[in-house]
Amino acid sequence: MLLFRLNSALLLATACLLMVSVAVTEKATTCDDSDNIQHLSCDNGVISVQSALYGRADRRICSEGKPPQQLANTQCSQVGTVDIIKKRCDGKRVCEFNTGDVRSVDPCVGIAKYLETNYTCLPAHRLVTCEHSYAHLNCDYGQVIFVYGADYGRRDHTTCSYRRPASQTENVYCSNPTNIVAQTCNGKSSCTIRAHNSVFGDPCIGTFKYLEVAYTCEYF
Repeated sequence: MLLFRLNSALLLATACLLMVSVAVTEKATTCDDSDNIQHLSCDNGVISVQSALYGRADRRICSEGKPPQQLANTQCSQVGTVDIIKKRCDGKRVCEFNTGDVRSVDPCVGIAKYLETNYTCLPAHRLVTCEHSYAHLNCDYGQVIFVYGADYGRRDHTTCSYRRPASQTENVYCSNPTNIVAQTCNGKSSCTIRAHNSVFGDPCIGTFKYLEVAYTCEYF
């Protein structure tokens, strides 16, 4: 009986540790400058953006060399920042951008701003499908698909590059986050979708593209 209780306690402790490790939130902070790049990455799993701030909520962050009047407003925040970054980064292993990519308005003129993003790394299936081919998403019996994120374009020189001329793989800044995969596949046990311009549009004419999908299987 004592051994059973000890084993149960160890299993419970292990489960708690695993839950904590999964739930750890990473934070990235970047001062407002077009040369500064914010880098989000997951060694295991994919990015899930939890919150984001573009503005100022603290006098200390990104304050070096700034006069006091540029740090005075600590209730400065652009509305919708988290939605912009989620659309750009959710479901990816690596995501890079600068404040210019997320700035839609100046939320506080004259105030020195920064971008702060909180995200977690979620376990997920990651699927890459070359243009013209079909992506097959599958879950075991009793489970359904939930798409974290999808992107149709090109973000490196090597993926889906076999026998392709250099001119078709040189544009690595072709990113087109899409919710079409989620709309088509969420809630199904299996789903097939074609990586093709007729489905996703053509975000970079002349570039050979691929579809990246990150999804998990959930019990219904």
